[in-house]
Amino acid sequence: MHRIPVGVLGASGYAGRELCAIIARHPGMALAFATANERRGERARLGGAEVRFVAHDDAPLTSAELVFSALPHGASATWVERVRNVGARVVDLSSDLRPGNGAAPVPYGLTEVTRQQLPDASVVANPGCYPTAILMALLPLVRRGLVAPGATIIANAASGVTGAGLSPRTDLLFGEVTEDFKAYSVGNTHRHLAEMRSVLAANGGDADLIFTPHLLPVARGILATITVPLTRELEDPLAPWREDFAGEPFVEIDAEPPTLRDVVRRNVVRISARHAAGVRQPTLLVLSAIDNLVKGAAGQAVQNANVVLGINEPTGLPT
Repeated sequence: MHRIPVGVLGASGYAGRELCAIIARHPGMALAFATANERRGERARLGGAEVRFVAHDDAPLTSAELVFSALPHGASATWVERVRNVGARVVDLSSDLRPGNGAAPVPYGLTEVTRQQLPDASVVANPGCYPTAILMALLPLVRRGLVAPGATIIANAASGVTGAGLSPRTDLLFGEVTEDFKAYSVGNTHRHLAEMRSVLAANGGDADLIFTPHLLPVARGILATITVPLTRELEDPLAPWREDFAGEPFVEIDAEPPTLRDVVRRNVVRISARHAAGVRQPTLLVLSAIDNLVKGAAGQAVQNANVVLGINEPTGLPT
């Protein structure tokens, strides 16, 4: 297979390193450059290949057909434009271009839902990790009008510490995180809410969303538990997902609730649903699990890049 040259901006963070590792094993992609200002000149072994980091300004942008931007939120959009100006395509892993964040609309890379928008895209906004887990769990219900109008959806999700990034922080030290479990961004204030609300509204959603993230004392993975008031009880609570995602290689539907062990280091979302007992209004409990660095970031970015570049979609992705 011809190997298409790709670059990674912001390659020293968790998502950037995961990208480099996936690209190293990808039979259809070759890493043209990897940037990291603070680590320029250093080398790292990622995915069995040695990667040498260069400064952003030294990146040979014209050498890549597609560039992944894993730069921080607020810094990525400028570089996306620079890459576009030299004629390369971009998959942006930051929140800068995602729905609900005030930027001009670009295709949103929730691949199983928006695949038809991707082949001709010059830029794809890769979803956030929490939105990937929660939107994949909610959209089959929303698009069928099964969520009670004006209802309140409650989404509680717990993530491993890699979701907070690689920058040193005292509250993320091993001694602070281990043997503990805590909520953060309490009060419905998390930055991913705008993205989720925007996508749900665009798909006909008419419900409030209360989202509370939690920090797990593990390295990676997200488990979301979502309470959804329904218009009616479903004969088969898994039917909406089985119908919408039939044949999808990276979506697993099961009657048993997912665990992190089911998904870690895999580019999959695993979903389960069952009716809540003992309540007056029909209510569905939906659970979804992903690896925040793979399906929630780098893996989904490569999945989107495969579609953009005309490569068979599952190529090079861990299943």
